[in-house]
Amino acid sequence: MTRPGRRPRAVEPWPFVGMIGVVAMFFPYAASGLVAPWWGVALLVTVWLVLFVLACRWWTPHPKRLVVLAALSPVPLFAVVAAGGAWWGWSA
Repeated sequence: MTRPGRRPRAVEPWPFVGMIGVVAMFFPYAASGLVAPWWGVALLVTVWLVLFVLACRWWTPHPKRLVVLAALSPVPLFAVVAAGGAWWGWSA
């Protein structure tokens, strides 16, 4: 409840935008099972869980960081799948 004469704080869209991006990246991380072995998928889903927990922790104190986190979340996926394909022969 606000005091008389004070305007309520506006709700920022940035944490919602960032969280949508992080949650949407779950599907490519989980679908990496098409080219990666089970332990690679387990590693990638663990990385995604760390990103999700970090996004949850940053929701209120650092809302704009969630957008950056969502934008950078494909980087570990690409790095692990590319390294797996180059070094360990992962392929479809």
